[in-house]
Amino acid sequence: MVLFNPIVISVLVLTVLCLFKLPVLAALLLAALTAGLAGGFDLTETMTTFIGGMGGNANTALSYILLGALAYTINKTGAADILAKKISRLVKGNKFVLAIIIVLVSIASGTIIPVHIAFIPILIPPLLAMMNQMKMDRRMLAICFGFGLKAPYLTIPVAYGAIFQGIVKDSVNDAGLNIGLDLVWKTTWIAGLAMLVGLVCGLIYYSKNREYKIDEEHHEDFSSDSTEIIIETKHWLTLGAGVIALVVQLITGLLPLGAIAALIFMVVVRVIKWKDIQEVLEGGIHLMGFIAFVMLIASGYATVIRATGAVDQLVESAFNMLGGSKLAGSSIMILLGLLITMGIGTSFGTVPVIAAIYVPLSIKLGFSPAAIVFMIAVAAALGDAGSPASDTTLGPTAGLDADGQHDHIWDTCVPQFICYDIPLMIVGIICPLFMN
Repeated sequence: MVLFNPIVISVLVLTVLCLFKLPVLAALLLAALTAGLAGGFDLTETMTTFIGGMGGNANTALSYILLGALAYTINKTGAADILAKKISRLVKGNKFVLAIIIVLVSIASGTIIPVHIAFIPILIPPLLAMMNQMKMDRRMLAICFGFGLKAPYLTIPVAYGAIFQGIVKDSVNDAGLNIGLDLVWKTTWIAGLAMLVGLVCGLIYYSKNREYKIDEEHHEDFSSDSTEIIIETKHWLTLGAGVIALVVQLITGLLPLGAIAALIFMVVVRVIKWKDIQEVLEGGIHLMGFIAFVMLIASGYATVIRATGAVDQLVESAFNMLGGSKLAGSSIMILLGLLITMGIGTSFGTVPVIAAIYVPLSIKLGFSPAAIVFMIAVAAALGDAGSPASDTTLGPTAGLDADGQHDHIWDTCVPQFICYDIPLMIVGIICPLFMN
């Protein structure tokens, strides 16, 4: 039965534990153990598989640590404070203006300057005092980050979008259906539109005032033009380091190498002094180490799930329930995608898994190639918004909880799930029925 499938059981365990505020690291570990034991493994075999699979996200984890060190240095130079003051003067106490700025910066981080979530712990902490004075509900920005980090790769075949859509195309082709890259973005714009609707609704709903503790020692009028902003040489050198990180990443395709090149440059030009290197690395671990380790744990969890064969079992059970109905088929496949990706927390990594299952199942049910591609893309993307183990939720929390006043589950994951996963599930179920 579907309810006794290891994936279903482990994801339910993960969800319940997270909602009861057990730290996500512990929740993921217990969910992985649950999946292994429910899948017929003993405790030793489960742990061995889990630990062996943690290396799947090693590149991502290392990237976050090094980018965290870069972010710490940028913050230490005062560049982040200058940027925050510039933004504060633009905002002038208007929540929606700040929300739009964050959406645009988030979109740029996945397209124009592909640094993904690394900008969040740089930009957001200096803005928190201003936000507290504005009584701005931080869930508004959690929604903004969710849209800006996720919608571009779903709909625009540039940078991270080119990677994601390329994975969709290759995975579908490997599963036996020949498609071109253009079919992906020609269908996923509908998902982007659904997310836009969720963004607007979320911003309106969370626009009401919310009280936060204000640090009176650092209280200032952020909208005032009286404070002079002085840009020093170290700030320009810091900007140059960011450009170097981007260029090296684009040339080599390796984000960790770009971060290392930027850090070396900052040491050479003495923005970072030799005696401060240890402090910088520790600062990077403090900023992004938690996210990095969660990504490693999530990779181990995904490996356990795949090793149990639970994905195939779940799909076989679902197929037996469909009865040849397209509506039932799209509903089951989208819900399966939610279950699989919610626990793993990455859309990029789950595309090959679900594509291998969805393509033959969808062909049997008579879905068009466009509908198949759309369901795979939406089902994979469901794991990014709302999952406790996703960088789309972990990144915003890293910035918004810098002063300890933002809850990862209730203030980031739940709002993102409501605003984005629910609209995506609706279009993911209904639209494939009408795609030719």
